[in-house]
Amino acid sequence: MVTPQACAGRRGSIPDFKLKRFAVTMRGSPKDCKKHMDPRIFSVAPMVDVTSSTFRRMVRVMTQRAMLYTEMIAADAIVHGKEHLIDFKDEELPLTLQIGGNDPVKLAYACKVAEKRGYSAVNLNAGCPSDKVQSGAFGAILMKDPKRLGELFAAMQDAVTIPVSVKTRIGVDEADSFDYTLSLVSALYDAGCRDIILHARKAWLNGLSPKENRTVPPLDYARVYVLKSMFPDVFFTINGGVLTLEECKEHLRHVDGVMLGRAIIDNPYLLASVDQEIFGVETEIQDRDTVLERMVALGHMLQDEGQSVHHLCRHLMGLYQGVKGARRFRRYLSDHMTALGTTPEILLDAREAMEHV
Repeated sequence: MVTPQACAGRRGSIPDFKLKRFAVTMRGSPKDCKKHMDPRIFSVAPMVDVTSSTFRRMVRVMTQRAMLYTEMIAADAIVHGKEHLIDFKDEELPLTLQIGGNDPVKLAYACKVAEKRGYSAVNLNAGCPSDKVQSGAFGAILMKDPKRLGELFAAMQDAVTIPVSVKTRIGVDEADSFDYTLSLVSALYDAGCRDIILHARKAWLNGLSPKENRTVPPLDYARVYVLKSMFPDVFFTINGGVLTLEECKEHLRHVDGVMLGRAIIDNPYLLASVDQEIFGVETEIQDRDTVLERMVALGHMLQDEGQSVHHLCRHLMGLYQGVKGARRFRRYLSDHMTALGTTPEILLDAREAMEHV
C-alpha cells in the first residue's frame, strides 16, 4: 500500500503523455492544454439512457472543451461485435468510452477497439450499484477487491496507448472508512493508475435503488480533498451532488477536475458558461434563444441522418430553467413530443408557448 509518507514530495503536475493525447482532439498546443485546457477539468458524467451520441452532440452546442462520456458499455457487448453501440461523431471529441466488466482479457480487447475507433480515453466503471452490474459482478462490486480492481486497470492500460481511468466511489456497504478509501486508491496507484474519478459517497449494494444511491448516502468531499493532498501526482476528479459552476470552482481549489451529471439534466444551459467560467476561454456566452436555434439546426441534422429528435427534445426540457415561462416550455414539450413524429420545430413552438399566459 502507498502511504502518505511515501507520497511526500511528489510533483502534482498532470502527466505530459496524457496531455499530448488529449491535445490531439483539442484546439491549441499541449502547452495550452497543460495550463488550463485539459478537458478533464470539467466533464459530463456517464449516465445510462442519457449520454447517447444525440445527448453528447447537444452538449457540444454549448461547450467545446468539456470531456464527454458514453453510457457504460459492457465489454462483453464489444467483444461480441456490437461495436455500433460505441459509434460517435468527431464533433463529440474529446470523448471517453466507459466500459463495464470484470474479465481482464475482454476489458483489454474493448480498450483496443476504443483506441482504434478514435476515442480520447477509456474509463472503467467501478461504482455503479445497479442490479444489472451486480449480477454481472462488475461496477461497484469491484470495490470489494481493490487488488483485483488494480489488476483490471493494469490489463486495460497495458493494452493501449490512450489514457485509462477508473470511476469509483469512496466506499461500499460497510467498507466506508477513510482507511478503506485509502486502500482502494493505493491499489489503483500501485497498478499505475494516475487518473481517478471519485463519487464522494459510498454505494449500498442492497436496500437502495440506483437513484437512491445518488442521493441517500452522505457526501464526503473532504475525504477526496485529503486523498488529493496525499497523492499529488494523481488527477483526481470529484463527482456527486455538484449543482453549479460556482461549486465547481470551489472544488477545483482542492482537486483537479469536477464531473457533473444530473445537474445537467435539470439545467442543461449551465453548459453554455463552462468554456468561459471553467476553462477561461475568451468567448461570448450564448443566450438561451441562440442555443435553442442551434438545437433546431441539430435536430434537422439528426433527421437527415434518419434519427429521431425525440431524445434531443427530451434532454432540452430544462433549457429555460429559472426563466419566466419555463414551466410552460416544459409542459408544451411534454404534451406534444412523440417518439417518432416529433420535428425540430417543436422547440420553437414550445418557446412561443412561454409567452402565452
